[in-house]
Amino acid sequence: MFFLLSKLLSVALLPVVWLVLLAVAAVFDWRPEWRRRWRYALLALVLVSTNLALANEAMRAWELPAVRLSQLPTHDAGVLLTGITNQREPNDRVYLATGADRLMHTIWLYRAGKIKRIIITGGSGRLRGPVASRSEAQELAVLLRLAKVPTSAILLENQSHNTRENALFTRQLLARHPDIKSLTLITSAFHQRRALGCFRQVGLNATPFPADFRSVDRSIGLDYWLIPSVDALELWTQLLHEISGYLTYKLLGYC
Repeated sequence: MFFLLSKLLSVALLPVVWLVLLAVAAVFDWRPEWRRRWRYALLALVLVSTNLALANEAMRAWELPAVRLSQLPTHDAGVLLTGITNQREPNDRVYLATGADRLMHTIWLYRAGKIKRIIITGGSGRLRGPVASRSEAQELAVLLRLAKVPTSAILLENQSHNTRENALFTRQLLARHPDIKSLTLITSAFHQRRALGCFRQVGLNATPFPADFRSVDRSIGLDYWLIPSVDALELWTQLLHEISGYLTYKLLGYC
């Protein structure tokens, strides 16, 4: 039920779905007056959904702001959420996907002495096909060791498949490590709201450390304000997908 609800809401909010529906209505509605209205609506949606300035401002409003390293207190551990690897063959290496900035910021925090240990939470990223030989947490642990983070500083949670489970299984892991009292949560800036809500719902009051920002600095260029951009459509898609996930979690009491 949860999976179906989240997927339906996500699809319903996709800009491309609305573009297709409006285009179909603009062509096939038998009422001439309504065909004209559908065309105006389609044009308006195209202008909004391909405007990089509007999409960027919306994403900036949703993402939690960046935190200066100097402003972040030292924590016993940083919790790194997965979903940033592309598990594929051959499996003799680790393939990073969009969002790898999370890993780099985690290493940075460790090297800066802001976190003493690193908890990686995430099972296999595959929804279909054969079971991966390593969990996502194990794959990222390989990269941490290559970055000279000692094995003793890395804790793995290998079972979770979504943000709610990240929080639940991290709490179970921490029950075996009572020495870890304070946490900072490292995930994409657009995902921080949902992740923080899930962790707080299970009693883990983590400090957010946003990474992997999808928004960019504002520009005065015409390409930013006026020229249609496919990047804007991608931003809207990412933002609305995350909002749908957040609303679903809220509805179910997960965050």
